[in-house]
Parts: sequence; structure tokens; C-alpha cells
Amino acid sequence: MISKSCLDLLNLISFDDFVALSRIPRVMTVPGVISEFENDVDEQDKDSSVAARERRIIVANQLPIRASRDDETGKWSFKYDDDSLVLQLKDGFSPDTEVVYIGSLNAEVAVSDQDDVSAVLLDRFRCVPTFLSADVHKKYYHGFCKHYLWPLFHYMLPLTPSHGARFDRAEWQAYVAANKVFADKVMEVINPDEDYVWIQDYHLMVLPSFLRKRFHRIKLGFFLHSPFPTSEIYRTLPVRDEILKSLLNCDLIGFHTFDYARHFLSCCSRMLGLNYESKRGYIGLDYYGRTVSIKIQPVGIHMGQLQSVLSMEETAVKVKELKERFDGKFVILGVDDMDLFKGISFKFLAMGKLLEQNPNLRGKVVLVQITNPARSSGKDVQDVENEINRIADEINTKFGKPGYDPIFNVKGPVSTQDKVPYYAIADCCVVNCVRDGMNLVPYKYTVSRQSSPVLDKFLGTADDEKESVIIVSEFIGCSPSLSGAIRVNPWNVDAVADAMSSAMRMSGWDKQMRHEKHYKYISSHNVAYWARSFDQDLERSCREHLFKRCWGVGLGFGFRIVALGPEFRKIGTHQIVNAYKTTNSRLILLDYDGTVMSQASVDKTPTALVISILNDLCSDPRNVVFIVSGRGKDSLSQWFSPCEKLGISAEHGYFTRWTRDSQWETSLLTTDFDWKKIAEPVMELYTETTDGSFIEHKQTAMVWHHQDSDPHFGTCQAKELLDHLENVLANEPVVVKKGQQIVEVKPQGVSKGMVVQKLISTMESSGKSPDFVLCIGDDRSDEDMFETIERSAANLSLPAIKEVFACTVGQKPSMARYYLDDTSEVINLLQGLADAAAHRKSHYPHDSEEESL
Repeated sequence: MISKSCLDLLNLISFDDFVALSRIPRVMTVPGVISEFENDVDEQDKDSSVAARERRIIVANQLPIRASRDDETGKWSFKYDDDSLVLQLKDGFSPDTEVVYIGSLNAEVAVSDQDDVSAVLLDRFRCVPTFLSADVHKKYYHGFCKHYLWPLFHYMLPLTPSHGARFDRAEWQAYVAANKVFADKVMEVINPDEDYVWIQDYHLMVLPSFLRKRFHRIKLGFFLHSPFPTSEIYRTLPVRDEILKSLLNCDLIGFHTFDYARHFLSCCSRMLGLNYESKRGYIGLDYYGRTVSIKIQPVGIHMGQLQSVLSMEETAVKVKELKERFDGKFVILGVDDMDLFKGISFKFLAMGKLLEQNPNLRGKVVLVQITNPARSSGKDVQDVENEINRIADEINTKFGKPGYDPIFNVKGPVSTQDKVPYYAIADCCVVNCVRDGMNLVPYKYTVSRQSSPVLDKFLGTADDEKESVIIVSEFIGCSPSLSGAIRVNPWNVDAVADAMSSAMRMSGWDKQMRHEKHYKYISSHNVAYWARSFDQDLERSCREHLFKRCWGVGLGFGFRIVALGPEFRKIGTHQIVNAYKTTNSRLILLDYDGTVMSQASVDKTPTALVISILNDLCSDPRNVVFIVSGRGKDSLSQWFSPCEKLGISAEHGYFTRWTRDSQWETSLLTTDFDWKKIAEPVMELYTETTDGSFIEHKQTAMVWHHQDSDPHFGTCQAKELLDHLENVLANEPVVVKKGQQIVEVKPQGVSKGMVVQKLISTMESSGKSPDFVLCIGDDRSDEDMFETIERSAANLSLPAIKEVFACTVGQKPSMARYYLDDTSEVINLLQGLADAAAHRKSHYPHDSEEESL
């Protein structure tokens, strides 16, 4: 089926456009001599073009394309970049899935060539290039991404101008502008009803907002390939809320490790007040009715690519050469980008320490360091390179001799084909990053050490057991998955040197066991597994799209989608006022905190407006109005003393009175409160250890509050307290419940649901069965009221309730069928009912007299 957006695009295309499209040549070089056209399309292609194909749109900063331009002819040539992760992940999709790539080229294309280049890349490579101006690209990539965001995500704060780049508003605007260009390209090719979009990495973190704003039900995933810092680091970002809210416009957000996901969830909690839940193994954030799923899955490597290189005869020749070159030496290998966070200088210092402490190893061990060029430029990169060269020269001068350099530096760029021989001959691999998102070097090393039949045959090692040793930093994403590696703190040079010494002394059997464990994991958790797993979870996360009504609210990066179930809708004042006017026996039930009084308010005394509205509603003899709260009866009595005819149900219904002057009725379920002697010391213990918490004492209940505590610590303590109280009170007639920033202990059988049941029963026995019920609340305890009301309305043995309005405050899963956004909307709704009552009274003053008779 063709989507509406697709039809809109087709309506803009004329017949001449189709003729022009048919003339696009299937060539790989432009401009210049055009190769012959392919006018004939075979029947198989026709059939496949008619059948609908699944499609994945992969959006990354850079396309998986290598581009080059001949200076003499002006022709462009393109080929796939086999080392590109976004190209390799295609293996995780079914063969019938079409994959479209959107990103920038690694070359500057003149404006006059851009249309031709775009046509060729789309036709031959299914790639859609994004062309940024030189100024925008410099500020976006080299400015905001590499010099500000990248260091910050790797825990480097720009404390001084000489210690990293500080936030620049112009660079942020360029970042936003670049993301908008990517969004425009996605919109050009997407079928929003069918396609799945997968965004890659920190370069495009505000892209989700642009796409979600355009297509409310777009199927959208995002994977972060860098670390996500702790909230203490992330909160220093001046645009922290904009980025978080944009990411939350995705359906699925992926991270390499639980630590990265935990830091993201902590930021959402501390800065946006969002809490997450884990259900059946899946972590989800509820964001305005949408569930944003969190995926934790480290990326893998492309096994086929490495195995192909290992099976090449050229590789075998190179391996043999390297073995002869380093014959008799223990080879330690390092493969890193020229980067501030790779810890190369620490690695060199550890090598120097090893040779200093073990003179007998001089001439017997060599550190081969392959260094790829930096991905960005600047003084910080140059300083790192200068330091690395200086340390290497010092160590080689101090411990070297003719024909032997302890540190053998191979400066890049070095292709995968040229790296594999070094992996294959290395006895040990050291990855010493001070911070890195994932780092696949240990994976590639392990697979290369597994060798291949061709390589084994060439070297005569077919019968040899495979061995490998990995020394890995604690601060990189691959560390948790390498359970057999020697983990080190890269800042501790002595510890790294000791790890190198341990690797040299390790027995062959130990090396074999570690290698076997690593190879089994790496070969089964390859890049195809990672992509397939993410894709399956993205499909699962998007299933609810069809079952919810969606609309967009908010401006700028505050934009978000409100998604609600088909039966869950916002209650309208006009709707409820009409029902109110046509009924004659009304029951109005109102929670207090979070409903008619804001949770954020320090002074909990009801306002004069609230008192006035309640008095207006109570003045109508057709109305029975109750405040149903968990608060104590003394404070509620004091606050609502101006309301003569208002009913109050305190402490979740244990105490009830129908008017100000009537007596308090108590529940006869229990009169034994000796359990307080057990609960109070436990609560006091947690109060002492949790700054900002306090205990609320009620006549029938005890409540531990932690809304003023640290969000994470308070929540953690609340879970512990809940478990502690359930254990010590297991034989007492009480229930322990966790509410909104509280833990409460109260008698069994006491609930707001019981209050509603009692009130409705009392009205029925007095001959005034309610034909209108309005119940408004905001937390878990109010769900008991909603459930009781729905059950009473559905009970055929009871008089039918004509109009039922169960309404929760806030858009969240609820037993209620209606919602209001906040307390101000609750007040406006009640004001509308009060005005309707006053209007009727002014037009029919005799009604009240007749009612009293």
C-alpha cells in the first residue's frame, strides 16, 4: 500500500520527470563520458520492483563510500568502504531487505557536481549524500562534535581555555543546522508507514526531533557508539535538555554497556524527572505515553572480512616476514588512533618500566605500535603526537641497541589487510585507553590469532593450539565482554607494566583457555548479530504505534509526541458540564496532593480559589463532594474548615465525615496499632542515613517521605526500606506500599477504593443512587478509586450510573479513562462545574427549595 506521504510526492512528479528518471545512467564515474544506458530491464527485476520490500534507512555522519576525483579528467570514482561499520551491519538484515544510507562523503564536492554525484550514489550504491557548506561542516564536525562533544563524552571538561574547547553557541547552531540537512535527506526518501530509520552516533543526536516532528509515527532507533558520561559530567552541557529530549523522540536507544545506559537513565531522572522500569528483561522509559526502550548490546566485528584477509596468500607471506623480523622476541601489539584518550603514552611508559625493572627482558620483548592518523586536527592532537614521539625516542635510546628498538612505531594510515599480519604474530595485545566507547581491536586480534587453514598450511602450524593474551583498560566498552583479559587501570603505569610481565610468564595452557573463551564469544556476537538484535528490538518497540493516538506538542527541542490509548482521552470541560447539567444525584471525589494542590507547592494550605470552588459545588443539594486523601484528619480538618458541607475521607478512608459538623466515622477493620513500635525504629534508621527524608506520623499509618533527597539514593533507599518493612511486619495486619516518593505502612483493608464503595452504598440506601460520578486523582492509591467506580458502573445488579468520569492527573498508564495534564486544569474543570451550578441556581432558584422539601 502506498502511504499518503508517498502519494503527495508522486503528485508533484510530472510525466517528463519519469522520462528524465529513466535516463539516469548506471555508471560509476561522473562527469565525463557516460557509459551506455541500460534500457532493458529483465523480468526478474520487474517482479522484484513490484513486490514490496522491507527497507532500513541508516543515517550516519559519513557514508560507507570512498570517493576520489581524478584531477586531470575531473571524474569522480566511488567504491564501498569495507571497513565501515554502517556497511557491515547490513549483514544483520534479511537478504530481501533494502538498505539506504544517508550521510556525508569523505571528500568535498563542488556544487556543480553535486546533482550528478547524488544520482550515481543513489543508483549504484543506494546512498544519499548530505552536502554541507565548508563553514557549517567545520563548525559542526571539527568544532562542536570533535572539539567539544567528543571530549565531554570522554570525561574531559574544558576547565580552562587551554584545556579543551568551551561551548560555542555558533558551533551548536551549526550542529543543529547540519542535523536539519540530514533530516531533509531522510524526508526525501522515507516511506514513514513502512521504513525503519536507524541513526548512528553522537553527531546526529538532535536529528530525532526533526524527524518525529515531521512524522509522528516514524519508526526510529538510535545507537550511541561513544561513552555516555555520568550525570555530573553531562549536566555541564549548556544544551543538555535539548539533546536529552531529542533522543527521547526515538523508539529505541542503544548503548554498548550497562554503565553507559545507566548514566543516560540517571540524566533523564535528574534533569527531566523521568523514571525507568524493567519488564521481562526490557528497560523502558515512559515519556508522555510513549515507551522509549533502552538497548544494551556491544557491537561486534565482521568475521567474514577478517577471515577473508587471513585466507589470502599475501597475508601469509607478510606474516612469515614479520615472524622472521621479530624472531625470538615476545611481541606486544598496540593499535590506536592518534587520539587524546587512547593512552598511548601510558603504554609506552609501561614498556619502559617493564624494561627498567627486568633488565633480562631487554632485547627479548618489543612493543609494536600501529598509530592511525587523528580524525580531527588541533593543538591537543599535535601535543599528544609530540609527547608520544618523545617518550618512544627516550625509551629506544635508553634500552635499545643496534638492531633492536623496544618500541617499533608503525605510522598510518594502515589498512585492515596490512594490520591483520601484525595481529596474527602478536603474542599479546594491549588496549590502554583512558576512555573509549567500545574499541574492537581486541576482537580483531583474537580472530586473527585463530588463524585460517591457508595461513596454517603456509606456516606449518595446523596442529598448533591457538593462544592469545589481551591486556585491556577498565575504561572501555569491550572490557566487560572479555572475561579472560587482564584488566588494568591505564593511569597506573606500574600495574600495566606488571600486566605485561604476567602476559610473558603466562603458561601456554592458560593462554589457550583465555583465547578459546574470547573466540567463542566474539565469533557468535559479531556485527551481524548486533545489527539483527537491534533491528528486532526496534520492530518490537514500534508495535504500539498502531494502537495509540498521537499528536505533537511543544516548540523547538521541547517538541514531543503525546501517545495515548484509543480509550484514554483528555476530558473536556464542555463534555462534563453537559453531563453535569442533565443529572440530579452527583458524587464528586477529589484527591488532594497532586490533584487540587500541586506536588511542587511548599505551602500545602488550599488556596482561596479552591475553597470558593468547593463551597460553590457543595451548595448544590444534588452534589455530594468529598476530599479523599492519604493525609491525616487533623490537617485536612483545619485546612477545609471554611467548607461546611464538604465531606472528608482521611488516611485513605480510615476516618470519614460527611460534613464539617458531623462526627468522624472510623473503619472497624482494626484497632491494633502495636505494629508502629516495630515500624518506627526501622523508618528512623533510614531517615538518619538518607539526607532530606522525614517520617509523617498519622493516627493509623506511618509514611516515609524522600522527595527532598537525592533522586537516585532516595529511590534506592525506598526499595530497601520497603523490603525491610515487609520482612519485619510480615505477621502484622498491615500492608506496606511504595507510592510517589513515599513508603507507607497502613492497616490491611483500608483503601480509597473501600471509601468509594462505602459512599456509593450509603447514597443508594438513602434513595439517592448517584447518576453522575466524577473522580480525580494522581497516584497509585487513586487507582483503587478508579477500579471501584468502573466495577460499580459495570455491575448490573446495582442501579445504573448514567455518567462516570474517572480522571487521572498526568498522561500515564491508568485505570481511568480520562486525564488532565496538571492541577491547574483540574481547578479549571471544577470551576466550570461550579459556574454551571451557579448558573442553574440563578435561573431556577426554586429548585433548591423543592429539593429540601
